[in-house]
Parts: sequence; C-alpha cells; structure tokens
Amino acid sequence: MKILIVDDEVHVAMVLADSVRLQGHEALVAVSGEEGLALLAQRPPDAVFLDLVMPGMGGIEVLRRIREVHPALPVIVITGHASTAEIEEAKRLGVTDCVQKPFVLNQLSQALGRLSAEAN
Repeated sequence: MKILIVDDEVHVAMVLADSVRLQGHEALVAVSGEEGLALLAQRPPDAVFLDLVMPGMGGIEVLRRIREVHPALPVIVITGHASTAEIEEAKRLGVTDCVQKPFVLNQLSQALGRLSAEAN
C-alpha cells in the first residue's frame, strides 16, 4: 500500500515513514496540510495518516478537502494535542481510526493491519 503521512513534526513524520516502509509499504511524507493535499493530487495514496494539529491549514480542513475528492479514502488521525471537539469532528468526517501520538508506533502495526484487511 501507498501511505501518505501528513505531520508538521518532521521527526515524527520520518519515524512513521520508516516504520511504514519496514512493514513493506510505500510512504509519502508531507510536512504541511497544503503539501499533503498537493501530494494527494499528484500521487493518490491508498491511505492517509493525518495529524490534526498543524500550523496553517489544520488537519480538520485537510480532512474536509480529502473527503470532497476522495470520500472513501481511509484516513487515520495521528495526534497528541487535538481537543475532544477536533477528534469528534474528525470522526464525523469519517476517519478510519484515531491514534494518540505517544503510542503511534505501538499502534501503527495494528492500524496498517486493519487497512490491509479492509483492502482485501
């Protein structure tokens, strides 16, 4: 699978990308919402890992724009600082899963496994 990772914390994005690659998937990395949407248009992924709290265009706005073009694309929210309201809005917009950042590497394997199972 091709996974697009959108996270303004470069270190976190790179660690996630390395983990995705180690599990046999392709990883694309964007460090802003705008860059994520551009990559989405250029190289459509099979799934998106999306941070909710980012400067500039936040994750909720990115998710809304993704849903306009790709209503069924699996999106997994990764966050460490989102409010309850932001998480609820993301769920309302149809995210596949929500993973808390301190635990993201522990839960990444499980989330990828669920995506792979749904794809088959």
